Amino acid sequence: MIRTRNSALVLAGIALTAVFNMASPVQAQQAQGVPAAQEAPKVKLATSMGDIVLQLEPAKAPKTVENFLAYVKSRHYDGTVFHRVIDGFMIQGGGYTADMTAKPTLPPIPLEANNGLKNERYTIAMARTGNPNSATAQFFINVKDNAMLNAPNPDGHGYAVFGKVVSGMAVVDKIKAVATGSRAEHQNVPTTPVTIDSATLVQ
Repeated sequence: MIRTRNSALVLAGIALTAVFNMASPVQAQQAQGVPAAQEAPKVKLATSMGDIVLQLEPAKAPKTVENFLAYVKSRHYDGTVFHRVIDGFMIQGGGYTADMTAKPTLPPIPLEANNGLKNERYTIAMARTGNPNSATAQFFINVKDNAMLNAPNPDGHGYAVFGKVVSGMAVVDKIKAVATGSRAEHQNVPTTPVTIDSATLVQ
């Protein structure tokens, strides 16, 4: 359980470092749009600790799901890591390689936090900076119910949930329990990298 006196620090940690580089090849896919062929698409994250299957919610968070699938289809997430892990809170990834090099991203997307989906255990949401419309590639999986992240909290905006884990909950639980430390300006970094070997659309 997160102590109240540490809540500001913990919440600030979700805010990813805003490094908006020049558009990568994935931008072409976002510009073209991702066909809404599936009513509830599923994405498999094959990690170094096991597979996690996510079911997305395009009806509730259409722009967020479109953005996430563009990164999946461009293979952006392949070789990235869960770079921030806090047991009792969340596991965050999708932005850095194992040597903590930031990958180039697409332009940020509008916040879709007021969609009725809550930051509950095993849901996936977008990480962002203090600017509510700054989410790019980084995401986090809640490892407990985090009502403090729901719109309009904690800053009048909230964090946009866009899906949930439907398989691999035990893998999430293993990841949240790994040993962590500090690395350069980053805190709560797993001492042994937890890698996303691939992210693929499975439905």
